[in-house]
Formats: sequence, structure tokens, C-alpha cells
Amino acid sequence: MPLAAALVFASNVCAADYLIRDGDRVVFLGDSITEQRLYTTYIEAYTLTRYPQWNVTFRNVGWGGDTAWLRQRAHPDEKALFAADPDQQQSMVNDAVKRGLERDVLPLQPTVVTIKFGMNDHSYQPFREDIFRAYVRSQERVARVLQEAGARVALLTPQPIEDKRPDPDKDVRNLSLRKFSDGLEDVAGKTGAMFVDQFDPYLGLMMRERAVDPAAFIGGGDAVHPGPAGHTLMAWAVLKGLGAGALVSRLDIDGGSQKVTSAERCKADNLKLSDGALSFDRLDDALPMPIDPRAKAALQLAPVLDELSRYELRVTGLSAEAYEVKIDGEVVGTVSRETLAKGWNLAVEAGPITRQSRSVLDLVFKKNDVFFRRWREVQLMSLPNWARNPVSEAGRRAEIAGLDRQIAEFEQQIAMACQPQSHQFVLTPAGR
Repeated sequence: MPLAAALVFASNVCAADYLIRDGDRVVFLGDSITEQRLYTTYIEAYTLTRYPQWNVTFRNVGWGGDTAWLRQRAHPDEKALFAADPDQQQSMVNDAVKRGLERDVLPLQPTVVTIKFGMNDHSYQPFREDIFRAYVRSQERVARVLQEAGARVALLTPQPIEDKRPDPDKDVRNLSLRKFSDGLEDVAGKTGAMFVDQFDPYLGLMMRERAVDPAAFIGGGDAVHPGPAGHTLMAWAVLKGLGAGALVSRLDIDGGSQKVTSAERCKADNLKLSDGALSFDRLDDALPMPIDPRAKAALQLAPVLDELSRYELRVTGLSAEAYEVKIDGEVVGTVSRETLAKGWNLAVEAGPITRQSRSVLDLVFKKNDVFFRRWREVQLMSLPNWARNPVSEAGRRAEIAGLDRQIAEFEQQIAMACQPQSHQFVLTPAGR
């Protein structure tokens, strides 16, 4: 995909309905990149802040080193899997997928599952047809089993590997990942699952930056596991692929006539103009998408805010050249009359609204860490036979129950933290 197309790919899906809906139980299935609990947490926080009245739960069951044939959960003989004839291979895939999903995914009764495999599947080497066959067959089986259980499925490509080289598109591993991603698109077509390509948009950003600086490294982290900035770019690509929209809320005011001319997903009251200062109270239906403070660099690389978080204020009919904007008495920025007339996106401006949104993100991180402990460290902990007894199993059940209570408490706190509050805005001519 050409760079320009990769960077504007989202425009093709803007009209699509968001895959996630009120009442959903969302499960993120994948490998160590999913287990990092970054892009998944950003997607979760976007959903909860954008739709604060929804009742949606999210669980992350990513496992480091895992593959589409659920290597880390079912432990199939991979040498035999790759060498098997089609019938034998299908039987092995069916068995591995059944065991892995029945233990880690189906008990959660998901209504939506995102599946992100491919990085380990391609084995970090030039394209191998034998592995590829096992990959597409496994992806198809996972999708169908989940669909039969009533879940809507989104198949996510991996992001490219980011070594510090000027030509990441020529890396044989990325060439292999591209073929695996193309195969995944075919699987989506066969199964009716949603296909989400983050490989091309991410590679497009890498190529653009390498053209300026051959040593540019956009993701942070390491070549395979991006840091918060890279995961924010991944979340941007995935959310757009899932049909996520941009508008948080939009308020248009004619300052000259002191009238609200338009209000989308918000309302304004007590509009006043006194001694050149415009004030009003604003209550929104949603909060801006929280941006991890560690990931601000991502906002300079991709149109994350323009395409996912437009919290807009548009004011016309003003006389001063620039205005200091306060929210609840706190200065959040100084903006020109021209920018206000065109529409100002306050999605990441410092202030009480942004702090509230980030508090949601912090709580989601904490909740997800507790669930990880509950699932991996307690539920799946396997004692040797000699140590198993009613007392130890009772202790395990008690520990799980305690962690479940913590998760429920965090989810109540998150639901409360997502609720928008009324704020007073004051626009005062700058320099006064």
C-alpha cells in the first residue's frame, strides 16, 4: 500500500459502525504484544470514555510466545504440524484450538474477540509456506469456533518489526509478515470476520520517518515489542479498523450574538459576554480519548486526535487577536481568534477534563493488572500432585474470589470516573 494510502486508510471506514457495542464482553487474544496490556488498554479506555453509559467489560488473554495454533496453551508438536498432510493438520489444529479456547477464552463468554497473531507464527525468518499453511488454517479455526460461540471476531495483523535500518520494508521478516497479513485477509473473507490491517499503516509511518532519519525509531520499546508510543499507533490503526469514530463533542458559539449555534453530544448554558470575556457552562456526553503521557510522541506521527478524539470548541464573532481559555478557573491554553473560528480541538490540552480522562486510563491499567494476576498467577497455577489437597484448592478459590472482588470494584470506579461533569469555560482576551 502506498504511504499516502496507508496514512489515510481510516477514511474508508469512518462510516462503519463501531464493532464494540453496549453490553459486550470483549476479549483480546494474542501473543506477548497483546500481553503487554498497552494497545488493548488504550482501546478499552477509548471505548469507556466515548460511551460512558455503556456496560462493556474487557479481558486480556494475551500470552507471550503464542501463535494462531495456540502454542502456549495447547502445546502441539509443531514439527509434525508443519509437515502434516491437510487432513492431519486440520485435526491437529482443531484439537489445539479447542483446548486453548476452552480454557482461556470461552469461559469468559465473549461477544467480541480481537485476535492478534503472526509475529511468532512466521518464526522470524523468510517466508515459509509450510508454516503459513498452518497459520491460515489455525486462524480460520479460531475464528469459526468463536463465531459458533456467538462472538463477533476481528482478525488483526501484526505490526511490522522495527529494526534500526533505513529500509524496513526490505527486511525479510517483514516481507514474510506481509504475506501472513495477506493470508489473514483471505481468512477474514472466508469466515466473515472483520479484517484489521495495522501492518501497512505502521510500516508507512516507519518508512516516512526513515526517509528523514534513517535511524528513526518510532515505537519505543524493542524491535518486536513497541513501547507506549508504538502501542498508541497500533491502537489508532486498530480502532479505525474497528470503525471507531472521531467526534467526542462539538460546540459552536457566535460570540457576537452570544448564542449557541450548534451543539453535538454536548450542551451549553449560562452563556455570557462581559467586558470582552465570554463564559459558559458545558456538559458533554463523553470524555476525550485518554492519551498515555508516555506516548505523546505518537501524536506527532499519526493523526490520532483528528481521527479518534475531536473535542471541539468553535467560537466566531470575537474581536481580540487571541484568547486565554480557562476551564474551572484553570488556564488550559491561549488560542488565536482564527483557530477558534475554525474550531479548536482541546482533546489533550491540560486541564480538569483531560485529567479526568487520564484517571480512567490509570484505573483501567490497574484493573487489567489484577485480572492478569487472577488468570495467570492464580487460576492457571499448577501444583504438583504431591502438593494438591483440599486446603490448597480452597486457598486458590478464595484468592480468585478476592481478586474478582477487586476487579469488580475497579470496574465500578471506572464507570463512575467515565461520567462527564459540567465545566465552566471562560475566554478572556490574551494579555489582560
